[in-house]
Order: sequence, then structure tokens, then C-alpha cells
Amino acid sequence: MIKVKVSLRPIVSKVNLPTVLKTAILPGDLKETLFIATQVGEIFYIRDGVIRTFLDIRPRIVKLGASGGGYDERGLLGLAFHPEFYYNGLFYLHYSVAGTQGPGALPESFSPNPCDPRTLNLRWINRETQYDHIDTMEEWILPSNGQPQKLRTLLNLRRPFFNHNGVNSLNFSPETGKLVLTTGDGGSGYDPFNLSQNDMEIAGKIIEIDVVKNTFIQNPPVVTRFNELPVPIQETLTVIAKGVRNIPGISFQRFYNQYIKYVGNVGQDLVESIFSFGQNKPIPVTQLVQAFLMKSEADQEGFINFGWRAWEGVFPTPIIRGCAANTTLDEKTIAYYYEAVKFSVRRLQPVTSYFHKDPRPDKFGGTALTGVQAYMGNRIPALTGSVVFTDLARKEESQSSARGVLAYTRIRTDCKLNDFSVIQTDYNFGSQSAYYVSLGTNLDQTTLYLGLYGSMKVTDYNQGTVFEIIP
Repeated sequence: MIKVKVSLRPIVSKVNLPTVLKTAILPGDLKETLFIATQVGEIFYIRDGVIRTFLDIRPRIVKLGASGGGYDERGLLGLAFHPEFYYNGLFYLHYSVAGTQGPGALPESFSPNPCDPRTLNLRWINRETQYDHIDTMEEWILPSNGQPQKLRTLLNLRRPFFNHNGVNSLNFSPETGKLVLTTGDGGSGYDPFNLSQNDMEIAGKIIEIDVVKNTFIQNPPVVTRFNELPVPIQETLTVIAKGVRNIPGISFQRFYNQYIKYVGNVGQDLVESIFSFGQNKPIPVTQLVQAFLMKSEADQEGFINFGWRAWEGVFPTPIIRGCAANTTLDEKTIAYYYEAVKFSVRRLQPVTSYFHKDPRPDKFGGTALTGVQAYMGNRIPALTGSVVFTDLARKEESQSSARGVLAYTRIRTDCKLNDFSVIQTDYNFGSQSAYYVSLGTNLDQTTLYLGLYGSMKVTDYNQGTVFEIIP
């Protein structure tokens, strides 16, 4: 692939973890404005080169970084503006709710053991008490000449662990006009309860929400499963895909009279994967619930399944153990063999993958996929029509400071797995770490924005910078 080099132009610095980067046209305005949502609960916008506060919901956010040495995957996770935001002022938030901290679904860390069937068939029991926190999805409005205010709650989800809640988790589909929610599998590792493949579990899915239907419901119950929702809420929901581990948002690319969807599934131990799909057959939640009540399975022909937890991208999900005879090597054992067989032909293949260990000189060892965006601009011609992605930090032991990675791929016309290429940048970060935590774009996908942070801890404040990616 063509070697591409870009520059990074700083837009704003000394912000907290920039979770979401996207643009919208404010009511009464004439041009797009860049919005920055931070994990701790602030939403800023940039006007005439000046950063201003749009909304601050920090008091509504669960206490972050209290455990895990300051690392956290909860907080303000999603921000989406209604397609008619300019006229109606509606926008949507996904965040982890203050005061909902629980003990978690398991007393200790989980790792499957293929020799012990009990570890392969765990069940999440006592859900009303054994959970980590509650996530909420809300509808807000920016009234004319007023402050943003909450209108209603769309969903309240009880989450089993602190991680894999999604990030950049709310986006509107230009294809259907509906709000798209990416939920993540609920956390821990290896999806211990196999929530991502269970049709009744809300975790591990991509869901469309019809925000104009049945708007009279103000306070939905706290749930974990679709069948626990009142029917009027079920009627607003459609499942696009399952088999999700954790997704940093969804990107849409117009192709003639249809849209190509791109998502990245964060890997477990071996590989990060980017998927693409065009035509697909979503399943209304009411059909899924009806099939569950009838003890049958809804028709899933044309339904998207990314394969997790049985498949980690291109590989059957492995457990990695050190080799006692040679400490420089490791052993990889298939964690869920029979599940891998079951979904071997019922899953979507990635369009590209990159690996946590890669000896090729022009590649890199990845850590976690943090953003996927289609680029339709022409200022960087070598990237026009490609899919750009970011990784949190390249794994290089010789490097004292962490560095994220910017890369791109193209979709092959034969839909087979394609290679990728690292995008070179000329910015000098000095001795400061630079974790690439988010990737955003404007409304017509002609501009790319990069968010980075100088620490892996959400409790280390004001170490973020947002850049525009330029030629």
C-alpha cells in the first residue's frame, strides 16, 4: 500500500480524556462546530479558536478511577446529535451513572479453562445485586437561547463489569435516521457469561433506537435483557449485530445509493479487527423476544455476527500460556473450540486485522483499536476513500514513552482480507506519552480529528490534546 505521511495541527490542549470528537451545526449558526466530549463528563465546543463549555455532567458520572490504579472504562461514553439538531436542538448521551457502583458480577478475574467445563458455562446470577454499575442513554435538548436540559431516558442498562461499555457509542445512521448504540460485551475478559452471543442479552450488540417512536416513556426500568423491557420500548429497538466484544463507534460511508458500515472490534490477546458490511437484515427486538418465549430462534439469515466470544477476529479465541521449556515462546490453546466450530461459517469476516505481535518491519504491535473512520476528503489524496483507524499505543519495549498509531486500509472489491499501512506523522511529542484515544470526523467525512492523552489513568487530569489531521 502507498506510504502516507500527514501532519497533526493542535486545536486544543490540556483537556481531559477526549472520548468523542464530532461536528454539528448549532441552531442559528452557519458553519459546523467541533464538539469534544471527555470521559469525565465535560462537553466542549470550539468557536473561533476558543474552547467553550457546552455541557458539564461530571456530577452525574460514576466516581472514576477509584479502583484499578486510576484506569477506568466508564464515564461519558457517547454523544450524538440528532440529524435535525439544527432545527430541533436534540442530542443524546450515554454515560455511567453516579451512585450506582456495585461489587461486580464475579469475585475474581476470569480466564476460561477448556479442561474445566464449569468455566465455559458460567451464568450471571443475582443480577440486581451482583453488577458493577448502571449505564444510561438519555435525550437532551438545547432550547433556543437556553441551557441544555434533559428530556427523557431511553435505556438504563445494568453492567456486569467496569470495562467494555463501548466508546463513541452513539451515532445516528444516515441510512435509517435512527440512533445507533454499540454496547460492548459487559467486560471482564473472554466474555465469561457469553452475553455477546445470547439473543436476549443487550450486551455485545449493535442496536438501533427509533427515537421518534413511543416517546411517552420517561423512566424505563434498569435491565440487562431485552425481555425485561416494557413492550413499548421493545418496539423502538432493532438489533443490527451481535458477537461484539467492544466497539469504538460505527462509521458510515455513502456508496452510490447505499451506505457501507465500518466497525472495529477490540481484541482479547492476539488481534484487532475492522469489519465492513452493506446490506444486512436487522432483527426487531419484539421478534427476538417472541422467539425466546416460543423457545425457538428468530430467523438470522442476513443478520450480522462478528463471532465473539468464539472468534477473535480471524482466529478462534485463544488462551495464551508461557512455554516452560522456552520463555521466549508461548502456547495458544483454543478457548471455546465447539463454539468456534458452530460460528465458523455464521460470522462476518474482518476486512483487515492487525496483531499484538507483528515482526514485519513496516507494521506494529497493537494494543487496542480506538477509532475507525471512513475518509472522503481530497486534501490527503492518498487516503481518499480509505478507512483510517487508530490504536491506543504501539507495543515496543525499547520506547520509554507510549505512542499511539495512525493507520489505514482499503476495502477490496472481492471482500477478502486486505493489508494495512501505518500513516507517518511529523509531530514531536518529546518525552510525553501520547495514547491515541479517539478518532473523529466532520459531517461529510472530509476532515479527520485525533484525540490523544498523556496517561492511561482517568485520574491524571488535563493531559489531552485534540488535533486536526492535515496534509
